[in-house]
Order: sequence, then structure tokens, then C-alpha cells
Amino acid sequence: MRMRTLGGTGIKVSPYCLGAMMFGAWGNPDHDDSTRIIHTALDAGINFIDTADVYSQGESEEIVGHALRGRRDAVVLATKAHGSMGDDPHSGGNSRRWIVREVDNSLRRLQTDYIDLYQMHRPDPSTDIDETLSALSDLIRSGKVRAIGSSTFPAEQIVEGQWVAERRGHERFRCEQPPYSIFARGAEAAVLPTCARYGMGVITWSPLAGGWLSGKYRQESDIDLTSGRAQRIPGRFDPSLPANARKLEIVEELVKIAADAGTSLTHLAIAFVIAHPAVTAAIIGPRTMEQLQDLLAGADVALDDAILDRIDQIAPPGVTLNDADAGWQPPALTNPSLRRRPQEDRSAV
Repeated sequence: MRMRTLGGTGIKVSPYCLGAMMFGAWGNPDHDDSTRIIHTALDAGINFIDTADVYSQGESEEIVGHALRGRRDAVVLATKAHGSMGDDPHSGGNSRRWIVREVDNSLRRLQTDYIDLYQMHRPDPSTDIDETLSALSDLIRSGKVRAIGSSTFPAEQIVEGQWVAERRGHERFRCEQPPYSIFARGAEAAVLPTCARYGMGVITWSPLAGGWLSGKYRQESDIDLTSGRAQRIPGRFDPSLPANARKLEIVEELVKIAADAGTSLTHLAIAFVIAHPAVTAAIIGPRTMEQLQDLLAGADVALDDAILDRIDQIAPPGVTLNDADAGWQPPALTNPSLRRRPQEDRSAV
């Protein structure tokens, strides 16, 4: 695979990044099989692996650490922190208290003494970004971390992070990891241009939109969209919701476009993502060896402008079909109390 530079770090990564979310209890509980998948990806030319502490509560990191024995230095290894890792209220978030503790836990699980890219998995409104960047800067100076990044941050918080780093003399986020697919194009409006403006790398997650763009879900298929994973996050899958019904309609159109391009829907979807000039790599998250082999088969697929124009016509630029696919909603939208004056102030003139 032709390598790309991650932002301005000088770190060279493959345009496919192996996502490890499906290794462990959340996906494939067979550690030996997961290890074989990782080795096959590395042998195929992928040199970039992304995981997170919260994936199967540390099990994914353990699997990755075991698989990389003897191969660690040839791999760009990324992990993330933020999600809750226990009942303790301090076992998550973006505070210094948690970061300096959890990075050591990740290093132990990954069986390494350094992490190439350490990312904040989501924004944390309760923690000042100055506090987070200060702690992350200390990790870089200590040698435990080589570079830092954010994940699913809105454009305004990406800008704030860059400004705070400059003003306070901290290390800055060198990349962002947003959701991005044909069905979730919201990042095109501000996040991707902002990353380009600040010279940040972009590692996109869910290029297959949670499986919608794999061809698995079709209008005439008998797959139950209300059970399993779909039951845990019904907002993304319930076909009775208009946004999800629209996905089913668009899938049928995309299948035709893929056929005209001489490729599969899966390969079309990932080629679309890595064609964006701001995107450094797309995260692929296979659960089985068969899924990995199919994904690898599309590594050389390139889409011409005519095909990209047809995609734009049915899934408009900058539009995320279903807000549930956006990855994170700001508290101003999810907490009604932040949109309402106290009762006693509502009658004030």
C-alpha cells in the first residue's frame, strides 16, 4: 500500500487502518483468530492499527498487544481513552487524573513502552481542554506517547484545541478521527476543512456506516434490523425511522453505481472515503478473516469523477442522513436544562 503522512508528524501510515473494536467480547471472542486477522492485515501491507481502552473493556488492547509481539516497531499503534472503564466516577473522561493513570493501563495491555498515537475518544465538556492538553504534553515529554489526537470533536473544539495549545505552549492534536461515510458526510462541512487548515491528519471511522454500506442490509433481505447490535443502538438501525428507511432506498441506488464502476458496494464505500483530499486513512473493522480478505481486495479501487458525482446526487455533500450516526451530540442538544432559563426567570421582561 502506498503510505501517507499523518498530518505533519512524519509518521507514515497505510490508507487502510486496521480497527480493533471487533476483537474481543464485542465481536470476535476468539483471541487466536483475532491474532491471525491482525497478522494477515500486516502481511498485506497495513502498518496502522487503531484500538481503544473501552473496546471490550481492555480485551481488544490485550489481543493487539499479544499479536504484535516481535512486530511492534514496524507498526504505527494508536489507542484512545475517554470512555468509562469502571464504576469509579474518575475512571473515564479527559482529566489529567484519569489520563496519566489510564495510559499506563493501556501500555500494560498493549505490552509496549510507547504509543504512537494517543487520542481522546470524545470531547469532555466537564474538563478544560487546557487540562487535557497539559497532561497529554507531559506524556509526550515522558516518551510514553509519540503524538496525540482527538476523535469525534466538532470543528469549533478542534479550533479551540489548536489555539489553546499555541497560547499555553502545549503539544497540539496532530489528527482527528471523525465518523465519515457516504451516509455520514457531516464532517465535510467544517471538520475536514478545519483539519486541512491546521495541517492535521484525518483517520475516519465507520466508512461502512455501521454495516449499512456492506450490502448486508437490503430492502428485500430477511435480516432482522431490530435485534443484536441493532437492538443496542436502535436509532442507527430501526427501519421504521424515516432516516433509516432512506438508507435502505439509497443502498439500492449505490449497488447500481458500484456495478457500473465495476466494483462492490463495500469497495465503493471505502474508496469514496479515502478519495477525500483531507483524509489520511480509513479505519476498517473486520470481525472475521473473510471480512478482512474482502476489504483487502478493494485496496486498489479508485473512483472517477463521474462516479463521485453520482454519489453526490443521491447522498448530498455535508449531509448526515441520520443524526444517530454522527458519533457525538453536544450537551446543548441532549440536555434540555441547558436550553431553558430557570422557572423563576422565564417571566422576566
